Amino acid sequence: MADQWTVRKREVRSEKGLVACQNVLAAEAGAAALSRGGNAMDAAVTAALALSVVEPWLSGVGGGGFLLHADGRTGAVDALDFNVHSSRNLDPAHYPLAEGGEGNWFNWPPVKDDRNLIGYGSICVPGAVAGLSQALERFGTISFAEALQPAIEHARRGLVLDWFALLALAIDANGLSRFPASAALFLKEGRAPRGSEPGIVRTLPMPRKAAMLERLASAGARDFYEGEVAASLIADLNAGGSPIDAAELRDYAPRWREPLRACYRGWSVHAIPGLSGGPTLVAALGELDRTLSDGDPLGGHTALAFARAIRRATEHRLRTLGHAGGGSCTTHLSVVDRDGTMVSLTNTLLSRFGSKVVLPGTDLLMNNGMMWFDPRPGQPNSIAPGVRPLANMCPVIATEAGLPRLALGAAGGRQIMPAVAQILSYAAGFGLSLEEAMNAPRIDASGVTLRVNRKARPDVATRLAEEFPVEIVDDTLYPVNFSIPSAVARDGAENIGMAHPNHPHAAVCREGA
Repeated sequence: MADQWTVRKREVRSEKGLVACQNVLAAEAGAAALSRGGNAMDAAVTAALALSVVEPWLSGVGGGGFLLHADGRTGAVDALDFNVHSSRNLDPAHYPLAEGGEGNWFNWPPVKDDRNLIGYGSICVPGAVAGLSQALERFGTISFAEALQPAIEHARRGLVLDWFALLALAIDANGLSRFPASAALFLKEGRAPRGSEPGIVRTLPMPRKAAMLERLASAGARDFYEGEVAASLIADLNAGGSPIDAAELRDYAPRWREPLRACYRGWSVHAIPGLSGGPTLVAALGELDRTLSDGDPLGGHTALAFARAIRRATEHRLRTLGHAGGGSCTTHLSVVDRDGTMVSLTNTLLSRFGSKVVLPGTDLLMNNGMMWFDPRPGQPNSIAPGVRPLANMCPVIATEAGLPRLALGAAGGRQIMPAVAQILSYAAGFGLSLEEAMNAPRIDASGVTLRVNRKARPDVATRLAEEFPVEIVDDTLYPVNFSIPSAVARDGAENIGMAHPNHPHAAVCREGA
């Protein structure tokens, strides 16, 4: 019999602040901001900026996202949309469907030459710098320059070429090799570089990215949109064939929104409204509030309630809003500070390494936001100029008795909302601890075939198979099958943090540790 490994991470408890995300180096940077007296937003922005360097294939300043902020004293919740949007100069005719391509609501047809997935034509106007700086200005206590320092230091030292980084590079070496600046930064002779030998740590320095971040630290975040950095970005984008112009980069503005709110099992769940996973989550929770029993949280009856609610909400999304392309590479972080203030922040480049385009002047890896648009004309969320796409990201903050109780989100494309709905239900509906909720085997009902974690109880697949096609799969690191969640919670005066159990770099870091 083959050896069986059981992986289980423990929740972290502290009366001080906590940062939970899928990279320990970024979590450490955020926790260090808390240790210097910073608050939850200081830590969240610092960690998000660090992630753009230590895991550049997932998120970064070339992308966009959403965040929620909940005040630990008043309970007030604010939402910020800093997602990407298409160029106003975009021509939908540039994205014709490939001959013979077929698609449906769950699987769109391909575009000729994958123009919406890779290359300069797949790039949307990025919103991360504007969003993170504006969030920091409104709710933080430190400067944007201070928040940038860990990212700058990591860019100078370079990306650590451990086995996980090499796996990411090897998976996308073919796409990266199509663009000279991308190949020069990430590859060696067109292939992923060799790993570190025992006792030797090899790194991949990013000097031009460090210089760009240093410029933003000295000149301010607006330089990304209308200064020296902006001029470099536009020159490189236009040279590569992108229609994005200087004026629309200058005019990019994040949007503060009134969050969606749903009452669920005694908690108030706050989510991002509009073109996100938020409305679909709220619809699923509405059904679960009626149908979820108080019985076994991990049994077949509960799984069937999850499957029905998630499937119905997802089908409604696909037919009325369209949907974001199936797979994406995103990062989520959740933060709670010593006062109980929480931030739930999701940021993305969409695909792994986004568009695969590194801009030569800045070493900036750009998003492939066009992937999120429906390539079929005349449909919800069809490709159009100057509009935001429908995203899968679904950060949430739940309050109880008017105060922040849980900040939760995940990475993993269409798998995000199902994961958030289940983890939230385990905690609010069944009273599971954060550790129990995050380690519990989940299902994914976002596709035609339901996926069931192989570690789930036998009656789960049996019960689901009565109504749905079912596939039993492992909760693997690659491919991701059930998303990568990160969460923090508050129990009285004590904070709790939990990172994804299966991710090798995911961690919770304490203030003052």
